[in-house]
Amino acid sequence: MPVIEATALSKVYGPTVAVDDLTLSLERGEVLGFLGANGAGKTTTIKMLLGLVRPTAGQARILGRPPGDPAVMGRVGFLPEHFRFHPWLTAAGFLDLHGRLYRMPAAARRRRVAELLEQVGLADRARSRLTDFSKGMLQRIGLAQALLNRPAVVFLDEPTSGLDPLGRREVRDLIGELRRTGVTVFLNSHLLSEVEAACDHVAIIKRGRVVRVGTLDELTGADTEVEVRAGGLTPEIIAGLSAWGAVVPAGAGGLTVTVADRERLPEMARYLVEGGARLYALSPRRLPLEELFLRIMKEDA
Repeated sequence: MPVIEATALSKVYGPTVAVDDLTLSLERGEVLGFLGANGAGKTTTIKMLLGLVRPTAGQARILGRPPGDPAVMGRVGFLPEHFRFHPWLTAAGFLDLHGRLYRMPAAARRRRVAELLEQVGLADRARSRLTDFSKGMLQRIGLAQALLNRPAVVFLDEPTSGLDPLGRREVRDLIGELRRTGVTVFLNSHLLSEVEAACDHVAIIKRGRVVRVGTLDELTGADTEVEVRAGGLTPEIIAGLSAWGAVVPAGAGGLTVTVADRERLPEMARYLVEGGARLYALSPRRLPLEELFLRIMKEDA
């Protein structure tokens, strides 16, 4: 049974279609990066999956139950993009309050609060009021709140917002730890490098519709960019390389060839050597997620 399942999910506000016919499925322990431009429908999708917004059409299931079902929500963690915490509470007091809302016993709350404050690097600020926290520190306490109930599925909406590079690395490590323990993570982020490092699945939404979904390898590995560094590249040799794919000049006299099948690289190397070129390097690389995303955003723009 999928942990998260959406079928033909749509949301319409008057004349505006916020989400259109969205279908997704996530299994236990999978980490999905949900990508799209501002206004593409990312946050509306999360709110529908959490039961905070009623869909216009379609349906969703979380852990086999409708979103918002009390029996399910106790197993869900959520960090919204724009949260407002109680500024008069201390960090420990804030987490203790949420533990009470989960009806956690007092002893279990104390242990879990101390454990999470240590995990997000705020153990020394347990008695500090949230009003004195920086944006990055608030983001950390928000992450702790999302993990308080040891959830089976976590929704993170821009979890690295306001964090420095070290903080972003810690969030990636935390997501990796969640994956290893079987927690499913739905990650909405505009930082594509973070998504590429943290996620094993990606869905790209454009104007309310999911236009690409799959594993990172499936989405970015369809074409391979090969950097060719060689001497003696005559115009005739360069023209012949087009048999393997699109040829683009690169810096320092090199070339980039986009090939559909990396199994043909030995064949390309033989062609270069037999043609009289001095081959120094033939370096394949997967298409970066950011480049794929930009290409999709420009399609029919």
